[in-house]
Amino acid sequence: MGKKTPLYAQHVQANAKIVDFGGWNMPLHYGSQLNEHHQVRRDVGMFDVSHMTIIDLSGKRVREFLRYLLANDVGKLKESGKALYSCMLNEQGGVIDDLIVYFQDETAFRIVVNAATREKDLKWIMRHAKNFAVQVTEREDLAMLAIQGPQAREKVYPFISTALQKPAMALKPFYACWNGQQFIARTGYTGEDGFEVILPTKNVVKLWTDLQQVGVAPIGLGARDTLRLEAGMNLSGTDMDENHTPLESGLEWTVAWSPANREFIGRGALEIQKENREHKVMVGLVLQTKGVLRNKQTIYNEREQEGLITSGSFSPTLGVAIALARIPQGYCQRVYVAIRNKRLPASVVKPPFVKYGKACVDIHPPVQDDIDD
Repeated sequence: MGKKTPLYAQHVQANAKIVDFGGWNMPLHYGSQLNEHHQVRRDVGMFDVSHMTIIDLSGKRVREFLRYLLANDVGKLKESGKALYSCMLNEQGGVIDDLIVYFQDETAFRIVVNAATREKDLKWIMRHAKNFAVQVTEREDLAMLAIQGPQAREKVYPFISTALQKPAMALKPFYACWNGQQFIARTGYTGEDGFEVILPTKNVVKLWTDLQQVGVAPIGLGARDTLRLEAGMNLSGTDMDENHTPLESGLEWTVAWSPANREFIGRGALEIQKENREHKVMVGLVLQTKGVLRNKQTIYNEREQEGLITSGSFSPTLGVAIALARIPQGYCQRVYVAIRNKRLPASVVKPPFVKYGKACVDIHPPVQDDIDD
């Protein structure tokens, strides 16, 4: 039996299709993955992400610790509530996990890591935290909702403090604040505006129900995956893992090379790779014919060099198949994907594919009108 979030009963009551995800019983969809995808792109939806691991870090040297632990630099965080996206690397530069870190004050930071890597992440963090006398506290008493979509602010603001509803005080993207017992962050994983709300487990059912009553629809993990793929956002364990560095995963922008004297785990390996520039790189693909791109399909160019799709799916917003893929450097703008013993043409593009509901890439191939639920 998998673990259950505090909202499991609500998912079952809503006739969700429950699947195993990282050891948790989670809703894949509530009837139609396609409709749920469009709901988030066009209006607003909410996700139960209480399976995510919330960790509070405290101590006099906590900033120093995080500057060593993470490839991005928390030295950038000067304002309380400011958030930073980063990878956590091993000594070889491989990605143990990606995460968001929130600065609260000089002795307190909060990080949110992925559910599937919980045990590995906690072990790694605690192993290094002891050298800095940093206290590591997993917050199993908290739940987490993500409310995403162009109407997210309009629907969520009635449930947060009046001060934050004023334009001058509106919460900025990639910032968080406290509203009583709620920790509200303007972050997300869909390419849309929205919030991620961390709150006591005992309060999450009421918030879920209140949001439903004002038109915020429940959304499953199936749509969450197609939304994040359209937004060009990596999936831990698929588009990045311990065998590949941020440079190979389209995440070099998250590596803070400056200041040059900051030592962080994996820096030496990354610098060697950066200098040699022989590694594969992450790109986006748009299939130029009918078909669906899937994980682990092989990619070829005219020189028969091989690449591999790491995440692929049909894009409901664009009406074509899209993918993230790791390929050798120097590829042309057109490649071929091996699908059912055929090599179908695909164009190489720079992600994201969709942002705030708008296409970011040129689309020319035929439109498909359905997706497997």
